[in-house]
Amino acid sequence: MLPEPLRRVVQMFARLPGVGEKTAQRFALQLMSDESLASELSRELAALVQNVRPCERCGNIAEVDATGAAVCGICSDPRRDGRLLCVVARVQDLIAIERCGVMRGRYFVLGKLLSPLDGIGPDELPLPALDAKLRADGVEEVILATPPSVDGEATALLLGRELAHRGIRVSRIASGVPHGGDLEFADQITLGRAIEGRRNVDSVG
Repeated sequence: MLPEPLRRVVQMFARLPGVGEKTAQRFALQLMSDESLASELSRELAALVQNVRPCERCGNIAEVDATGAAVCGICSDPRRDGRLLCVVARVQDLIAIERCGVMRGRYFVLGKLLSPLDGIGPDELPLPALDAKLRADGVEEVILATPPSVDGEATALLLGRELAHRGIRVSRIASGVPHGGDLEFADQITLGRAIEGRRNVDSVG
């Protein structure tokens, strides 16, 4: 029922995470009805592809500077403690941790996790780039912040083994019951991790 050019745009929107066919169709029809928005979006997407790429030091998103280099604001911030490195799977995970405001170190984005079903083995992980980051920044502690999934745990286990012989402290983010959550609704794995990851209660008075 839709003209071919419009149908192609709908299909492209539908490829975005969390966007279904109906939502994609609404997006496309809105752009058709708002020519200025469509033109502005087109320009910004072109600029995005041209001027933003992965940070050459950590894999975070970075704007290309006048020299053609791409270094993110976290890597270029002298106030960051380069001795503390947080390893994440995706840029989205980095952004989520940054929102907490508790990470004073820097990051390394893997971009993928171990996944035998998808053909991703140890050789597909950016371990040489991680090794270069560790040496360049003089890292003393690595926080493994991969997701608590089968692939995330396997990746953390591999990285832990790789880093064990370097004399670097390796820690794993804790997982447990969300703040404000009821124990009766927590799954067994989450509740078990909450018990295993318990910590001492500071004495009062």
